[in-house]
Amino acid sequence: MFAEERQDKIAELVAARSRVTVAELADLFRITTETVRRDLAGLENTRRLRRVHGGAVALDRLSMSEPSLGERQSQHQDEKSRIAAAAAALIPTARTGSVILDSGTTTALLAEHLANWTPPSPGDGLLVITNAVPIAHRLSANPELQLEILGGRVRGLTSAIVGATATDRLEALRPDIAFVGANGVHPDFGFSTPDSVEAAVKAAIVRSARRVVALADSSKLGEETLVRFATLREVDTLITDAAPSGELAAALAAADVELVIA
Repeated sequence: MFAEERQDKIAELVAARSRVTVAELADLFRITTETVRRDLAGLENTRRLRRVHGGAVALDRLSMSEPSLGERQSQHQDEKSRIAAAAAALIPTARTGSVILDSGTTTALLAEHLANWTPPSPGDGLLVITNAVPIAHRLSANPELQLEILGGRVRGLTSAIVGATATDRLEALRPDIAFVGANGVHPDFGFSTPDSVEAAVKAAIVRSARRVVALADSSKLGEETLVRFATLREVDTLITDAAPSGELAAALAAADVELVIA
């Protein structure tokens, strides 16, 4: 096999698996680890992957890689819908209740469940607080809900409200449940997101709530992005669509995180 053909296959493999090791590639192609490292260096120079310790990752797995809201809305839709339905079952049914919906595509699907919310009994109320412009717009059509949108700057890529105004307001709130999204859930690093200003709001949401429920489809499990906004111990429940790896499952159990598979 020619070097260019082998490198094309390596690039395709990394794109399909998201992550490969030098040892795996050396065994698969029956070449030395030195040759693998030269191949990876060439592929990195042409922006087809990124080298990491012991191997390589796909470009969309970089710590600051972040697709737009529109791009994410078309990804893992079935899984996110199941997660949102499981999260909806946790909405308080007491006479009064309050929840925070973080910005994100899975929380937006959860908002769809609330779009037609009606009081379980006459006089019951539910306050929904959000930092997501699309969620606020969707829920504003339901007069049965009390709705509060956090103030601050709107981040164009995700339509999330960020900044000191939002975090300061969150410091003065104590809602019953926070539903928060994550780009990565890692046994050592915890819950993370690529952007520091969104991470600051997520961290404030986590601190504010009596109960924190993280919503993350299985593509996020085992991943690390740039900024940690919560340790595993700071989250009460993780709702996902598939069982995590043994290492992550053990770390979640050790941190006393309730795991819900939707």
